[in-house]
Amino acid sequence: MTPTRFAVCSVVLAAVLVLAGCGDDDESGSTTTSTTDTSIDTSDTSGTTDTSGTTDTSGTTDTSGSSTSGTTGTTTTTLPGEEFEGFARDGDVLGVVGVAHDDTLNVRAAPGTDQAVVATAAPTADDLVATGRARALPNSIWYEVTVGAETGWVSSRFVAFIGATDDATAEFLAGGPAPEAETLVGLGLVVAERVASDDPPSRIVLTVGPTVGDLGEVTYDVIGIGDDAVLGYRLHIFATIPGEGGDGFQLRTIERTTLCARGLSGELCV
Repeated sequence: MTPTRFAVCSVVLAAVLVLAGCGDDDESGSTTTSTTDTSIDTSDTSGTTDTSGTTDTSGTTDTSGSSTSGTTGTTTTTLPGEEFEGFARDGDVLGVVGVAHDDTLNVRAAPGTDQAVVATAAPTADDLVATGRARALPNSIWYEVTVGAETGWVSSRFVAFIGATDDATAEFLAGGPAPEAETLVGLGLVVAERVASDDPPSRIVLTVGPTVGDLGEVTYDVIGIGDDAVLGYRLHIFATIPGEGGDGFQLRTIERTTLCARGLSGELCV
C-alpha cells in the first residue's frame, strides 16, 4: 500500500507541529528516519532531538512557566502560550505514539519542556484522557490529559487517536518475496521504510523492542505520511526465525494499526 501524505491537523496546525516535540516531549529533530537501533527516537525529558533523550516536546522556548499571584487564599495561574482549539475534546482517549521503546512520554505540570514532570506514560499507553484544553507555544501544541491519578500536559506530537488494526501482509508482499534480515530490528526497519514517506519525511520509531519465541516480534511507529486525517501507522511485525526457511528473520505477518490525527468515527480516522 502507498500511504497518503501527512498533515497532522489542518494547514494551521501542521505549520505549528513541524517543529513540535518528541515522545518524552522533546521536540527538536523533526525527521527521525531510518536508523537500525533501539535509540531511534526517544521520548521526552529533555528537549533534545528526536533521536535521543526522553520524550517531551521540544525544548522550545516559551519557557514562561506558570506564575502565581494574588492575595492569601487566592491563586491565579497563567499558563505558557495561548489557548488553542485542538482536536482532542473533553473525554477523548488518546494513545502515545512515536516514543522509543526504552523511553517514556513526559506529562508536565504546564505546557513546555521546561515544566516539571508530574507523570510519565509508556510508549504504547492508550489510556490518556483529554480534558479538552489545549495551548499553543511558538513551535508546539500541548494537550492537557489525565494519566492515572495525575492531570498534566503532553506534546500533541506524541499522542494520537488509536484507530483500527488490520492485516497488511498481503498488501505489503504483493509482487515480491518476503523480506529477510539478520536481525528483527533490521527487518522491522525494512518494513517501516517501505511504509514511510519521503516528502514529508516520516519519523520511524522502534516502539516495542524485539522478542523471540515461536516467532520473532517487533513494533515500529511510522509518523507523518502526508495525510490530513491519518497521522501514521503502528506496525507490529512477526517473522520466522533463522533456520526456518532462510538464513535470517523473514517477514511472516504485519498487523497495522492506524494512528489518527484529528479523531475517530468508530475506528476510522476523520
